[in-house]
Amino acid sequence: MLAAALFAATGLTPVAPESPNAERIADLYWFVTFWAVVVLLAVAIPLALFIVRYRSRGRDRTVEGPQIHGSTRLEIAWTLVPVAILVFVTAFTFYKLPGITLEDEAKAGDLRIRVEGRQFYWQYRYPNGVIAIDKLRAPQGRLVVLTITAPESDVNHSYWVPAVGGKFDAIPGETTETAFKAKRTGTFDGQCAEFCGIQHAKMLASIEVVPAGEFDSWLREQARAQEARTSDLGEQIFTGACAKCHGMNGEGLIGPAFTSASVSDADIVAEVVRNGRGKMPAIGEEWDDRQMDALTRHLKERFSEESNGR
Repeated sequence: MLAAALFAATGLTPVAPESPNAERIADLYWFVTFWAVVVLLAVAIPLALFIVRYRSRGRDRTVEGPQIHGSTRLEIAWTLVPVAILVFVTAFTFYKLPGITLEDEAKAGDLRIRVEGRQFYWQYRYPNGVIAIDKLRAPQGRLVVLTITAPESDVNHSYWVPAVGGKFDAIPGETTETAFKAKRTGTFDGQCAEFCGIQHAKMLASIEVVPAGEFDSWLREQARAQEARTSDLGEQIFTGACAKCHGMNGEGLIGPAFTSASVSDADIVAEVVRNGRGKMPAIGEEWDDRQMDALTRHLKERFSEESNGR
């Protein structure tokens, strides 16, 4: 208990698990930690006692200390006990591993969401075509299967929201799957766990879990709004894909500052976003017209308003 309190105080413990697979990760963490502490104490306490018991006590350096003879039983014990601990930990690990991804529970009717890691944001695509940036919304109590990948022209990322599961790499051109089933509503934060470039620290992720009925209504409403070009998709894209380098007010944190003139031509914006320019990666290389239209509309509205306001 003392060790658990110490680890919690220093921020070294896992976050509270909110999905069965995250619970297995936490169980494994605490199991291994327990035996690590046991081994630490079994070595450190005798070592401290021996240092005190067999110290020189001021005798001359040429005088030999007490002669300690070997113990066959002790040597056998300190060989077999660590082996037994390793076998025990290994067996427990293999017992917990199969449920860490929840893939075996996935069925045909489960909610499947495509997760794409891109410099420097996460893009989510729902089965009905709805797109979200950085924040994933999911239903409480339902299994959600995540297909994690990255565009072939991008770099490696690692998707990690510790409250609902472990880290899974987003490798360009490859796919991997995991799943979670959130026990309660709330927002659970995560981040990219693979250094992916200059704005890696800004590549945050979050999962907002809402009641299942509320999620279904939201998903239908988002599908209609995005199809009609009336959703907040443009603002999501700007905040997630543009503002991290250009600033929330387009002031030019890393990239050049935005002006009403620089965002007025939709064709030029699309050319830069889809192909990149200079050190800027092609953040929207595979965007469809709906996404590009949402961004250009938002840029024009945002910066024309600021220009008029000045």
